[in-house]
Amino acid sequence: MNTYLVGGAVRDKLLGLPVKDRDWVVVGSSPEEMIEQNFTPVGKDFPVFLHPKTAEEYALARTERKTAAGYTGFQFHADKNVTLEDDILRRDLTINALVEDENGKVIDYVNGLADIENKILRHVSPAFKEDPVRILRIARFAARFSTLGFTVADETMKLMSEMVKEGEVDSLVAERVWQETVRALAEPSPDVFIEVLRECGALKVLFPEIDRLFGVPQPVEHHPEIDTGVHTMMVLQQSCILSDDPVVRFAALTHDLGKGTTPKDILPHHYDHEERGFYLVKELCERYRIPNEFRQLAEITSRYHTHVHRAFEVKAKTLLKVLNNTDAFRRPERFEQFLLACTADSHGRPGYEDYDYQQAPFFSLARKTAADVDVQEIIKEGYSGEKIKEELYKRRLNALKCLRESVEQT
Repeated sequence: MNTYLVGGAVRDKLLGLPVKDRDWVVVGSSPEEMIEQNFTPVGKDFPVFLHPKTAEEYALARTERKTAAGYTGFQFHADKNVTLEDDILRRDLTINALVEDENGKVIDYVNGLADIENKILRHVSPAFKEDPVRILRIARFAARFSTLGFTVADETMKLMSEMVKEGEVDSLVAERVWQETVRALAEPSPDVFIEVLRECGALKVLFPEIDRLFGVPQPVEHHPEIDTGVHTMMVLQQSCILSDDPVVRFAALTHDLGKGTTPKDILPHHYDHEERGFYLVKELCERYRIPNEFRQLAEITSRYHTHVHRAFEVKAKTLLKVLNNTDAFRRPERFEQFLLACTADSHGRPGYEDYDYQQAPFFSLARKTAADVDVQEIIKEGYSGEKIKEELYKRRLNALKCLRESVEQT
């Protein structure tokens, strides 16, 4: 029985990055022997065990064979005769297929060291085609390592495109697509995740609402970049500068989905794209069973981001409408997330990256001003039932009118 450190831990050590999780492969053992040594079995489809002291994962060396379409159609084989090389050759990327022995020596069967040196994301073998999840994983690794200069190998991109054409991506289940997507949103460059999926054709299959944005024109006086897809990627980039929260980044990614369905006869204008986008966000989130915190922020961002852009133009009544409809008084933290997404939208244009977007702090001040109206004072004055709500609305509106006037004077 021999154990080897494998995968991401070895890769990240070589890249000089922090090692978060360590995975091990065990050669020359069996499930019975692992249990005898007090390892806890956790794998359902193949033998994976938790170390009795460290709780790190130890997997028996295994091979796999494609038996059906999709990412679940595999038959796994693990016994003492499976070699380390057999196990490594089934892995996805060469940089993830590096092994370190107990002496710290790196074992490289697939030229992973050269690909780390040359900053290439390359598939290990043609068996890559058998698992469509690997398309999402490559796109996610590209989002993680693009800041280090990594790019996807041409032959790997070609292989991914073939997989899309052969329908492999169609078999991906909603939970797995979202799992990889939300992890990509937390990476340094989630826009690269989208670009890689688009280049191989998977974006059109998985996220047609986003894919159709590319090539759609916008008014050049407001959008020097013109292309809505390009704008969306720039907004996503700006959201990463403003926040590391994937919830905010998802709202930035989906804020303009309605522009993809704008009637051609009114282009490059996009009247009512906010409302169309709201329903597209809703459908997208239902399709992938996206958690409520992502869905809710994305919905209000789609519907109300242009209201924030016009903060200094709209009347106090509209300010209060936005605050009420975004549930800003009960959910102030979410409202601040919403304003971050709006700021990213404003900054996501050439020449506007450092624009002093005062609309966001103004709306934040408007929320505080209206929230400071004392409900208890209204109750003490004898109001009850629906009259409390009516009076609260009037006083909040008056407070916002005063704020509006003070801003106009300054």
